[in-house]
Amino acid sequence: MKYDAQDCELVYKAQLTPTIYDFRLKNAALAAITQPGQFVQVLVPSKTLRRPISVCDVKGDTIRLVFEIRGEGTALLAQMKVGDTINIIAPLGHGFTLDPAKKTVFIGGGIGVPPMLYSAGQCGENAVVINGFRNKDAVILEEDFRKVVGQLIITTDDGSYGIHGFVTQPLAEMIQSADKICACGPMPMLKNIAKMAQEYHVPCEVSLEQRMACGVGACLGCAVAVKEDGRVIYKHVCKDGPVFSSEAVAWDGEKPQPMAVR
Repeated sequence: MKYDAQDCELVYKAQLTPTIYDFRLKNAALAAITQPGQFVQVLVPSKTLRRPISVCDVKGDTIRLVFEIRGEGTALLAQMKVGDTINIIAPLGHGFTLDPAKKTVFIGGGIGVPPMLYSAGQCGENAVVINGFRNKDAVILEEDFRKVVGQLIITTDDGSYGIHGFVTQPLAEMIQSADKICACGPMPMLKNIAKMAQEYHVPCEVSLEQRMACGVGACLGCAVAVKEDGRVIYKHVCKDGPVFSSEAVAWDGEKPQPMAVR
C-alpha cells in the first residue's frame, strides 16, 4: 500500500475535559475509506515525528479525532484553530472485524473510549458498550454513544458516576450472552478482559497502544509479542494491528527468539 500524506481542514474543535480535545478534519477521500479501529498519523507543527491518534468517528466527509494531551506534541496540536490545515497519513492499521447482526460488547477504558464510538456504531442496537473512567469528571462522549448503540454502561473507579468499579464487573454479568467482545484501553484492563473471554469461549479482539514513529511498519518501534503457529514472534502494532485477537497476544510476557520479527 502506498501511504500518502494529505491535508485536512480543521472544521470543528471542542475541549471535552482540561486535557482532552475533540477535532473534526475534513477530507472526503480519506473519510470514505476509513474503517472502525484504524488510526491516523498527525503532523504537529515544529515536530519531526507524527503523533498517532485513533479514529473516533467518521461522518460524511469528516474524520473525528478525540485525543489527550500527553506531551509537548499533543499540547501543540491542541492549540490549532478551526480553519487551520492539518496534515495526516491515513487510514492506517487494521481495525475490528464486525458483524452488525451479532451481539457485540464494546469496552473502552479512559482514552481508549473514543475509538469505540465508530466501531460500536456499526452494530447499532446489537452493541452493548461498557466505558470505564477514573471519575465523573473524566467521562466523555456519553451522549454520542447513547445515540448510536443499544445499551451504554459507565463505570468509574471511585464510584462518582455510574457503576462503582471496573469494566470487568458488568462484563461478567453479560459475557455468556455475548457473541463477541471488542476492547481498547490500558494493558491490564485488556489482559483481564482477554482472560474472561477465553474462560467463556467468547471471541475477543483488542486494540493495543504502543509508541510509534512511522505508523507503517518501517521503524520497528511498536513491536508486540504475539503467538502464531505454536511460537512467539514480534508483530507491529501500526501495520499488523492495532487490533489483534486477544488469544494471539502474549499476555504473560513470553519473549520471541532473536530476530523473530515480521
